[in-house]
Amino acid sequence: MKLFSLAATALLGTASAFAPAVVNQRGTVAVQAEQSKALPFMNRPALLDGSMAGDVGFDPLGLSNIDDLGIDLYWLREAEVKHARVAMLAVAGILQVEIFGPAPGCEAATAKCQMDAFWQLWNSHPQYIAFALIMIMFIETFSGIATTTGRENGIREPGDFGLDPLGYLKGSPESVERLKAQEIANGRLAMWAASGLLMQGCTTHQGGIENLMQSLSDNAF
Repeated sequence: MKLFSLAATALLGTASAFAPAVVNQRGTVAVQAEQSKALPFMNRPALLDGSMAGDVGFDPLGLSNIDDLGIDLYWLREAEVKHARVAMLAVAGILQVEIFGPAPGCEAATAKCQMDAFWQLWNSHPQYIAFALIMIMFIETFSGIATTTGRENGIREPGDFGLDPLGYLKGSPESVERLKAQEIANGRLAMWAASGLLMQGCTTHQGGIENLMQSLSDNAF
């Protein structure tokens, strides 16, 4: 009986040696499927499943996993969309003022550098700055209420305030998703652009276009 058991065990071991390693292949496929699109050498963050516009699994600091500080992925997405929109408006406004001059009522802000123009406006019309801060306070209050409500009921999409005067969101689902991806992509680029304009304004005291032309004339590149 013992001899029969040993023979059966040997036969099973020999057969398993020639069997395909299906389990290992599946495990390899599963690991490959979890790789980040943006960083293929890192695993995809668990919550970044590609359902959000512009989500390519880029989260090297693991911020999407934070949920014990009153901050979660919904809050982070809301902040990203908000800052993206503000940055796009800021870049457009900075370049518009540098090219066409100050807006009516702000003629005192004559500097090409918007950092210097801000202080010119502060010295001449501080009430403008105070009014802007008050408006920002009201906007942030309403935005905070919408964000808190959306986190609780799960109905509101981050950054959605129902503002669509041109009816872009009435198109096909494919076109809507494409527009959302374009918005976040351009917003991320605008955040980098706004940071660069602010930094060069503080260091060179020149406007963005003026600074670019100066760099080209000096063969800085």
